[in-house]
Amino acid sequence: MKHHSKIRKLGRTRNVRKALIRSLVEALIVNGKMKTTEAKAKEVRPFIEKLVTKAKKGDLASRRVIISRLHSDLLTAKLVDEIAPKFKDRDGGYTRIIKMPARGGDGSKMAVIEFVV
Repeated sequence: MKHHSKIRKLGRTRNVRKALIRSLVEALIVNGKMKTTEAKAKEVRPFIEKLVTKAKKGDLASRRVIISRLHSDLLTAKLVDEIAPKFKDRDGGYTRIIKMPARGGDGSKMAVIEFVV
């Protein structure tokens, strides 16, 4: 039974799933929006929203936490210096998920996840 299991496994083991979500977050930070499956978008949303909330503080401790999650100084700098200041007056809801038509090949539900600006 799957009682109280909040995480979507996405058909992957834990380490591979973490790497997948990290790469999706990287693509979102670099491009500002991305098209992916609906399930992956719903998994990426809480991860990126927590990072943006940390980035809004902008202090050294927050930067170190973000670096530990993303494993990249350049992405951290972009998140803290460019993206987070846009949301300084916003308390949450930094991203939106827009549902798209199903993918033709396998019928997967698709979605676009992007920053709200």
